Amino acid sequence: MIVFDHVTVRYADADEPSLRDVTLTIPEGELVLVVGPTGSGKSTLLRTINGLVPHFSGGTLTGHVVVDGHPTDSHRPRDLATVVGLVEQNPASTFVTDVVEDEIAYGMETMGLDPTTIRRRVEETLDLFGLTPLRDRPLTALSGGQQQRVAIASVFAAGPRVLVLDEPTSALDPVAAEEVLASLHRIVHDLGVTVVLAEHRLERVVHHADRVILIDEGRTSGLLDPAVAMADSPIHPPLVALSRLAEWSPTPLSIRDARRRASGLRERLADLAPLGLLTTGGKDAVHVSKARILRGGRPVIDDLSLSLSAGTVTALMGRNGAGKSTLLGALAGQLPVSRGSARIADGAGWADPAALPARRRVALVGLVPQQPELLLYSDSVAAECAAADDDFRVAAGTTAAILARISGGLDPERHPRDLSEGQRLELALSVILAGSPTVLLLDEPTRGLDYGAKQRLSAALRELATTGTTVLLATHDVELAAEVADRVVILADGELVTDGPVREVLAASPAFAPQVTKVLLPQTWLTVDEVAGALGRPA
Repeated sequence: MIVFDHVTVRYADADEPSLRDVTLTIPEGELVLVVGPTGSGKSTLLRTINGLVPHFSGGTLTGHVVVDGHPTDSHRPRDLATVVGLVEQNPASTFVTDVVEDEIAYGMETMGLDPTTIRRRVEETLDLFGLTPLRDRPLTALSGGQQQRVAIASVFAAGPRVLVLDEPTSALDPVAAEEVLASLHRIVHDLGVTVVLAEHRLERVVHHADRVILIDEGRTSGLLDPAVAMADSPIHPPLVALSRLAEWSPTPLSIRDARRRASGLRERLADLAPLGLLTTGGKDAVHVSKARILRGGRPVIDDLSLSLSAGTVTALMGRNGAGKSTLLGALAGQLPVSRGSARIADGAGWADPAALPARRRVALVGLVPQQPELLLYSDSVAAECAAADDDFRVAAGTTAAILARISGGLDPERHPRDLSEGQRLELALSVILAGSPTVLLLDEPTRGLDYGAKQRLSAALRELATTGTTVLLATHDVELAAEVADRVVILADGELVTDGPVREVLAASPAFAPQVTKVLLPQTWLTVDEVAGALGRPA
């Protein structure tokens, strides 16, 4: 179905190729997972399948890519549109209409399908991806996760034989992610569609994969059995890390298989307790009282009250569309509070962030949005860092030093648009941290981040909390919440439904429990590091 024959890709002005001598054959009707660190070439590999690389991206491609008998060197992306459907990391950038139902129908209309077929496929797709209640909703009024589901649905509805997805669950809550992956699993097995996807949250997807491709610095493995790939891969989910710690073989990929082998480990841990301590923080730094917040003229948050203490990390969770991003937007002064109040501690008093001058506001509260490119305007990483130093009136090199600690190092001459999604997020976070805000707001901060980058982010957030910064992160990443949060707040339909210590909330939730908790229940361990520490073993 898809053949890579000695494919090498080098972008203009790049010192090193993004792909190096890739030779692979992906058979029809397989779900293939591409695994690699941030910036390893995953997106480039995916974009060669429909010809966006090099026809749209530029650069040089040597070798050959053939998809269902169509060589991509002689077939441009528009020629492959009926064969290959691509869902990008940033779904909003691909929308061409205003309403959910119109977006799903648009691709079929451009292909000239008859109205009856279009109507039937729209209805089937809305049901398959759980979008029927949103069919008349404006796309701009959707949450990031809802937009992601619409993007996947609109590509699938056009009926391609190959579906290529870049981080398809990165903005989805755990339940919605499982529904989307189950839908992909179903179309692979029932319809014979070939699915190739890159995903950093391997805990969600690896057990669905038929084959795995490992990639690093542009070099790929062959097609591997998932258990074989995970046994040696440096990029692996917590379940695999726990398996290595417990020396289970073969490596389990599902919670069910791991629980069947975990009885001995549960016995060893029965008389031990997690070593993590809850941080209670200091005085309140954020205070929301009976707040009603509108978005697009529609109330998203209603009668919400919440206080956050200085020096704590709080995970804000809930299904897509629950109001998480809306709450962050109000706390950052970007959305008005129509009733009640949302205040940030400012010296001895309280301030409404929406009423503050811009310079004072960014000194109090910093927001990293779901789309980090909204904060990036310069033509290189170095220029972006220098501009942030000037904007915040800090010493030259401050932002670059923060970036080096968070990212492990980015090429200072690269244009931000040429970075991966995860690298752009690391750069945007560094820009915000250069201002040393007393309250840091993060909206889906692990989109596009591999496990190593997430560990660096977790360490940075814990360090900020110890210096008194209040961190509120809206996330669907339960593993990040388990690793870094002191407290979890869960929203549903704009209302607070759960608020408590991280261990108490996550361990009691079938939807939000991390992998280690699910394997070791009824014990309430959250992370592999906790288990390793209790056993006196290195993580």
